[in-house]
Amino acid sequence: MEFKGAMGGLYRITEWISRIAFSNILWALCSVPFLLVAVLKVIMLGSGTGGPNEQITLNWALGILAPFTVFPATAALFTVVRKWVMGNTDVSTFRTYFQGYKENYVKSMLGGVIYTLLFVVMYVDVTVYMTQMANFKIVGILMLVLMIILFISMFNFFSIIVHYQMTFKEVVTNSILLTIARPIRVFSTLVGAAVLVYIGLRYPALYFICIPTLIAMVAFFNFYATYNKLQLQVEKKKLEEQEAEEKKAQQNESEFQDEQDLKHI
Repeated sequence: MEFKGAMGGLYRITEWISRIAFSNILWALCSVPFLLVAVLKVIMLGSGTGGPNEQITLNWALGILAPFTVFPATAALFTVVRKWVMGNTDVSTFRTYFQGYKENYVKSMLGGVIYTLLFVVMYVDVTVYMTQMANFKIVGILMLVLMIILFISMFNFFSIIVHYQMTFKEVVTNSILLTIARPIRVFSTLVGAAVLVYIGLRYPALYFICIPTLIAMVAFFNFYATYNKLQLQVEKKKLEEQEAEEKKAQQNESEFQDEQDLKHI
């Protein structure tokens, strides 16, 4: 049954709310081990309980759990939002999510290992250069910028995994190159994610309802816009090459005809 007018608009709004909330719940369920440790860490920091050793232990737990939980769950979430952004909104969220989870688990897990290691190394470098080596603060600032670029490249990493059939090495390489080559899209993704994170900090319950899914939608929307632009450029280049080949063929044919005419004279 199709509703029209205000009733139809209200129905579509509630439908989208349920889609986003359900996909977000699936993501949270698949990330439960990591999220439990993260919540525990936040509670301990907020209450002032637990010493440095406990915090270090929790950091290790987060680093170990992230590649095996959050990264595959996020890849599955991007599988769902990819369908939505591309206009296929009638797919089964549950089936699409776990299909993406299964198909992309290995690549997303390996990517999680690499990204986690890089983040740990860069975080340690930033901390050391910014707090303990005052003469090398510029190096710390540079590492901080690289950390931000690396963080944004994760969005392209997930988008490429669910959109292309590439080897793992190609996925990582292209996600970083695309981040560097399209700074405007990178900036818009960063701003969109930052706004959603800020709203989530004001209303923490939204993290369990919609924030991760909305961030994924913003990230894939920007990626897909970049993808379409690149496709147009490729098609335009092919068309120009085809026209050049046709022009060259016509020129060769004309020259050949001129030679034949000269022979008959």
